[in-house]
Formats: sequence, C-alpha cells, structure tokens
Amino acid sequence: MGQIGNYRVQWEDYTERHYVKAFRKDHKNRWAPTVCTITTVCERIDNMLQYNRADLICAKDGYKLVKLDFAIDGSHLSPKSSGNRCILFIDEEVRLVKILLIYSKNEISTPNETQKWKAVIKKQFPEIGNMFQL
Repeated sequence: MGQIGNYRVQWEDYTERHYVKAFRKDHKNRWAPTVCTITTVCERIDNMLQYNRADLICAKDGYKLVKLDFAIDGSHLSPKSSGNRCILFIDEEVRLVKILLIYSKNEISTPNETQKWKAVIKKQFPEIGNMFQL
C-alpha cells in the first residue's frame, strides 16, 4: 500500500493552555524546534506506528488513540528515556492528528500514569473518552 499523503496536525487548545506552558518556560529556546519535530512526526504517524515508534492504545472505526514519546530538542536523550509523552487522537478518514495532551512523567507520574492521563482525556475530551471507553 503506497503513501496516501501526510496527516494534518492540530494542537488542541487545552494542551496549549496547560502543559505546553510549562514546557515553553522550562525549555525556552529549545521548545520551538521541539514543537516542529513533534508536528513532523505526527504528519507521518502511520509510519511511526508501523515501525513501533509510537504506541497504539486503541483503535475503533477509523479512529486511533496513540501515545508518542518525544525528547526535547538538543537534550541528547532518546524519546523513550526522556519521559515526555503526547497523547494523540487520529482520524484516518480525514487524515488528522489531534495532539490532545503533552506531558512529562514528572507532571503525570506514578503510581499510575496511564490512569491519570485517561482521566484527563475523559474530562477534557468526553466524546473521545466515550468513544474509547476510557
């Protein structure tokens, strides 16, 4: 199956208002290039899933919920070991990736990181939470 084309990428307002603010403050000049990298990766999310660079959480009727690891530009850390994550909603039909949540494991951490981000998605994006029964 050949490449159909890149996905459009949309940063959700909630993400911009909450977690991005902390990243921007903590990483100043390195944040803008990091945003570009995350956006570029999301444009080709199908490749990232195919090569296990992103984790498929669940899929239903042409929609996917995905966790993507990322590193801050210039940090010399691997995306996995950086502790930074994005939660993505993918609409295959319109080829759109929505960045719902972006966080550091320092902000959403133990005892159950997954439970915490699912609760945020359920509260802030109820239609997506219901779709995937979070």
